[in-house]
Amino acid sequence: MKKVSLSFIFSFFSLIIFCQEEVKSFTVKYIEESIIADGALDEPIWKFAESANEFWEYFPLDSIQAREQSEIKMLYDDKNLYIAIKASSVGKNYSLQSLKRDFRGSGSDSFSLVFDTFNDGTNAFLFGINPYGVRREALISNGGGDRRDFNLSWDVKWKGDAKMYDGYFTAEMIIPFTSLKFEEGSTKWRFNSYRVDTQSNERSTWTRIPQNQLIYNLAFMGDMIFEKPLGKSRTPLAIIPYINTLSQKDFTNNESLNDFNFGGDVKVSVGNSLNLDITVNPDFSQVEADDQVTNLTRFEVSLPEKRQFFIDNNDLFAGFGDQRDANPFFSRRIGIAEDTAGNTIENKIIGGIRLSGKITKDLRVGLLNIQTAEDRINEIASNNNTMIALQQRVFSRSNVGMFFINKQSFKEYDFVNREDEYNRVLGLDYNLASKQNRWNGKFFAHKSFSPDDSEGNMASGMNMRYNARNYNFYSKAVYVNEDFSSDLGFVRRTDIFKGIFSAQRVFWPKNGPIQNHGFEIFPIFIWSPKNNFQNTDYEFRSAWSFNFNNQSQAEIGMSNNYTYLFDSFDPTNTEEATPIPGDKGYHYNNVRANYQSDMRKIFSYSAETTLGRFFNGDRVSLETKMTLRIQPKAFVSILLNYDQITLPDPYPSADIWLISPKIDLTFSKSIFWSTLIQYSNQRDNLGFNSRLQWRFAPLSDLFIVYNDNYFVNSFEPKYRSINLKFTYWLNI
Repeated sequence: MKKVSLSFIFSFFSLIIFCQEEVKSFTVKYIEESIIADGALDEPIWKFAESANEFWEYFPLDSIQAREQSEIKMLYDDKNLYIAIKASSVGKNYSLQSLKRDFRGSGSDSFSLVFDTFNDGTNAFLFGINPYGVRREALISNGGGDRRDFNLSWDVKWKGDAKMYDGYFTAEMIIPFTSLKFEEGSTKWRFNSYRVDTQSNERSTWTRIPQNQLIYNLAFMGDMIFEKPLGKSRTPLAIIPYINTLSQKDFTNNESLNDFNFGGDVKVSVGNSLNLDITVNPDFSQVEADDQVTNLTRFEVSLPEKRQFFIDNNDLFAGFGDQRDANPFFSRRIGIAEDTAGNTIENKIIGGIRLSGKITKDLRVGLLNIQTAEDRINEIASNNNTMIALQQRVFSRSNVGMFFINKQSFKEYDFVNREDEYNRVLGLDYNLASKQNRWNGKFFAHKSFSPDDSEGNMASGMNMRYNARNYNFYSKAVYVNEDFSSDLGFVRRTDIFKGIFSAQRVFWPKNGPIQNHGFEIFPIFIWSPKNNFQNTDYEFRSAWSFNFNNQSQAEIGMSNNYTYLFDSFDPTNTEEATPIPGDKGYHYNNVRANYQSDMRKIFSYSAETTLGRFFNGDRVSLETKMTLRIQPKAFVSILLNYDQITLPDPYPSADIWLISPKIDLTFSKSIFWSTLIQYSNQRDNLGFNSRLQWRFAPLSDLFIVYNDNYFVNSFEPKYRSINLKFTYWLNI
C-alpha cells in the first residue's frame, strides 16, 4: 500500500513539473531575401535567424536533454515560411523504407514539424523530411490523442531537400502560406517538432512530452512568434483533372469493357480558414488496393478512407459517435452499393461539394453534398448524400459538435421500398480533452429517422480515459437501439448496451533491457435491451506487455469469452456447410502471445499466436509479418495469417490462409513500382495488383495499374483489368 501511495505522489509531482515548465518560444524574423531549398544552409541570412534548440529526449527516457541535439531556424516573407534544420548524428547509416513520399514508421529516420496555426490545441499541420530529402505531410486532429488522429493521406505543395555530412545532416523546407490555413493578422502559432534517430536509438522533441503521451500530442507545444502580423491565407485555386482509360474483363459473366473517363476536383479557398472542394465525375477507382483481412466474426470490417476529396478536415465529419460501435458517418459508404445479389459494387458518383474549416476562432463548420447515379440494372437508386456539421471549441481543448445527415432518393423507383426512401440522423457530441491531456473522453446522443419510423432509434454513449505515467484507466458505455440506422455510417450491430472498463499499471525500470512493462485487465460486456437485457457477450481480457530499450515489444495475455448466438453462424464461411446452431450460448477461452522485433533493422518481423477454444470447437491462429529493406531501392514484406478452426461434426472445420507479399521498388524520388499479391481462401481469391507510378510534377502522377483475380480452388480467372490514369495538380 505504501508503494502505491508513493507512486501516486510521484505521478502527481511529475505532472506538476510538466505543467509548470516555462513555455518555450522563439521569434520568426521577416526577410525580403530569397532562399533555395537545396538543404545546404549556405545562405548568409540563416546566421541572423533565431534558433529553436535544446531538444528533450522522449525515448528511451523523457527526463533528460537529447543526446543528439537538433536545431531549427525559421524565417518568412509575404509568401513563404522558410525552415532550416541541423541535426547531429553518430553516422550516416540512416534508416528508410524507400524514396517515396509520405513515409511512415518509427523504424525510419525522420524530422517532423507540427504547426497549430489556430492555437486551439485541436488540429494541426505536420511537415516532415528525412536525411535523404524525402518529404511527407499529414493532418493531426482531435488533439493528437489517438493514433487514428494522424492522417498521411493529405497532400499539399511545398519544397524541401536535405544533405548528409559527417556527424550531422541538414535540411531546408519552403512551405507556402497558401498551403496552410490561419487567421489573418496572426502573430503566434503553437509549434513543436520531433525527431526519430534510429542510429542513436533516440526519439526527441523540442517541447518536452511525457512518454505516456503520443509524440505528436498537441497538448504539449511551444510558441513561434512572428516578427510582424501575417497577412491573408491566400490559398490558390487548385484544379486537379484526371483522365482514366480502362480495359477490363469479367470472366464470371463473360463480359468485357473498354472505357474512357475524365473529370476532376477543384479546391477553392473561401476566406482565410475555409476550404471548398468540388468534384465532378470523380474517379475513385482503386489505384491502391485495399488490404484484405481474415474475418472470423459475424460483423463487417471497416477500412480506412484514402480518397483525397474526403481528407481535408475529415475529423469534422467522421469524428462523431463511437468509431467502433456507432459511427454515424463513414465516407467509404459513398460510391458503393449492393446489387440484387447482395454483392458490393461501385456506385458512380455524379459530383459533389464539400465546404469545411473555421468561420471564427472557435467555430468549425462542415457541409458535404454528393449525388450518386442510378443503376436500374442492379436496382440501385440515385441518392443525394448530405451532411452538415458544426463544432464549437469550449474551455482549452474541448468542443461541442452537432450534425445532421440525410441520404435520400428524390425519384420514385419501383424497386425501392418505402422504408428505404430516406435515412436521416441528427446528433450532438461533447469531446473532452484536458489541458495536459490527463483526461479525455466523449459523450454523444444520436437519433435516426426513416419513413414511418421516428420513435426510439437512438444511439448514445460515453467514454472516459485517464492517462498517467503509472496508472491508466478507461471506461466506455454504448447503447444502440435495435431500430437505429445510419446508411452513411458504420454500425457493427444494433440492439446492444455495451460496457467496458480497463485498468493498467505501468512500471518503469531504472536499469536493464526493459524500457517499461505493464499489466492490464480489460472486461467487456454486451447486453440485448430487446431481450430483457440478456447478457449476449462478455470477454475478460488480461495482458502483460513489455517495451524494450531496443524498440522491440512483447505481450502475453489470455481471455475468457461468452457469446450467445441468436442465429446460426459459420465462422469458416464454408459453402453449403452446417452452421453452428443459434439460440444457444458458447463459453470459450484462449491464450495469446506476440512479439515485434526492432523495426530499425534491415530485416524485422512480428509474430502473434492464439491458442484455445472457439465456440464449440478449437482454434489455432498464427499471424506473422516480415520486412526486408534493401535501402533505398527496395522494400519487401510478406504477411502470413493462418487460422485453423476445428469444430465437431457435422459442423465445418477449415484451414484459413491469408498470404500477402508486397514488393516496393524505388527507381528515384519520382518513379515507383509496387506489386501486391493477396491470397485468401476464405474469399476464394488470388489477387494481383501491380502499379507503376511516375510523379512527373508536384502532386501530379501517371499511373499504370494492372489487376488480376483468380478463384483459389479452381485457379480460373475471375476479373482482370488494366488502367492508365493521369492526374495533374494545377494551382492558379
